[in-house]
Amino acid sequence: MKFGAIDIGTNAARLLVGEVCQDGQHHYVKKISYTRIPLRLGDDVFDNGKISKIKQGHFVDSILAFKLIAGIFEVEELRAVATSAMREAKNADKVLSQIKSTTGIDIEVISGQEEAELIFGTFMLLDFDKKKSFIVVDVGGGSTEISVFENGTKTAAKSFEIGTIRLLKEKVNQSLWYDISNWIKHNVDFSTNHQLFGTGGNINKIHKIIGLKDKAPVDLKSMKKLFDNLKVLSVDERIDRFQLKPDRADVIVPALSIYLHVMNELNCNEVSVPKIGLSDGMIYEMYRRRGI
Repeated sequence: MKFGAIDIGTNAARLLVGEVCQDGQHHYVKKISYTRIPLRLGDDVFDNGKISKIKQGHFVDSILAFKLIAGIFEVEELRAVATSAMREAKNADKVLSQIKSTTGIDIEVISGQEEAELIFGTFMLLDFDKKKSFIVVDVGGGSTEISVFENGTKTAAKSFEIGTIRLLKEKVNQSLWYDISNWIKHNVDFSTNHQLFGTGGNINKIHKIIGLKDKAPVDLKSMKKLFDNLKVLSVDERIDRFQLKPDRADVIVPALSIYLHVMNELNCNEVSVPKIGLSDGMIYEMYRRRGI
């Protein structure tokens, strides 16, 4: 059974068409089609507090395109959610009402906590010892979610308003960096070793640029070197040297700064990159609700 997951993020809008398959006792989300549009809702929201009419038009067109693609693949169920930028947009209700009347798609604005829970849902499908302690860090355009699991049980989770677009727009209060450090200090058991997982488009791209095999973790030294190499380049130079898309070339440096800060606070030397995200979690959740 095919499902469609629309993820309206602060930086980009994405549609994943997929299905949950089984290999022996192991389930996984099989990606059938993936479409990404650099919508950049955060550009409007973090500057003006609302989404402009021009951006609204692009938003509607994006959802219409996603609906057509989902129809071509004959998905059984289509769910759409929006995250940080839409949580803060003053005209969110008006925009979502327009999208619903024009496209028939009802977009849910979800909390940072629900966003983290949906992402974590697919972690149960990954092949690792879930009884051990681990931490999941998801860096987006508007927020960063950190979830802590001690001995396989979630013990703490928090969404911080530090994201790549916020940093580019200089909309991050410097005290938030301290808040992350302080929260980690009080919510992580440092007497136990934790496996660190990173999710989101930026860490996936970082993994690819460094040239690692699928399951190989990214080490702290390589990330620092990449950060140092990228931060001195202009966006155009990053595009040219690293074959990055324009809407990735500007956010990858702030993303690295967030991951490096978290890793330093955790005294962690590497991060595993499972290359799953919110849309994977949405598909698995739809599958589970069906009780298939």
